[in-house]
Amino acid sequence: MDDDINEEYLPRRVPLEAHIMSKCPDARDCLHDLVLSAMVNVSNLVDFKLSYIGKTSEDDGVACLHGPSECLGNSIELCAAHLYPNPKVYLGFTMCMSRNYSEIPSEDLAKDCALEHGMDFGKLNHCLSVDDGEYSRELLKKSVQRSAEKGVTKSCTIRVDDKNWCIRDGGKWTDCENGSEVKDLVEEIYDLRWKHSSAYQE
Repeated sequence: MDDDINEEYLPRRVPLEAHIMSKCPDARDCLHDLVLSAMVNVSNLVDFKLSYIGKTSEDDGVACLHGPSECLGNSIELCAAHLYPNPKVYLGFTMCMSRNYSEIPSEDLAKDCALEHGMDFGKLNHCLSVDDGEYSRELLKKSVQRSAEKGVTKSCTIRVDDKNWCIRDGGKWTDCENGSEVKDLVEEIYDLRWKHSSAYQE
């Protein structure tokens, strides 16, 4: 009987989104110190998404703050998320890349991180090269446009329930009204999930 329940009628998951740049130390710290640890506790309660920050250019491309190598790094991580949509998998891969962000987009780094997280590097490489790279460029363009539409310009910006929640910038946490620790984010998620559940039950 329960299998017949349409998920759209259940309490919705809480939107949790991290906006990052692949070659940014603040993104590394943000993912390591906050996002990954929180996800251990709330992965089944959230709808998680990684989005990337850049600027769309006049020739319909994307410009990245740390140059073309960052754009390629962003694309590699987006391909990982596309091919392996379980956040536990692609977040682990992205964190692995971020730990050595200065080496991005090294093929050896991507191969090592893919191996560590059970990904097929051949599939990642195909995602990057299919249609002469147009497919992965479009993934990046859409992701950058999403960040722009949300008004996000700083890596790393954490958004919860479609609102800015906390920003890691210049090695410091800023604009974190409800705290910047793992327990604060987890508590926020649980509170919002409870509110969603209460609304569902009414």
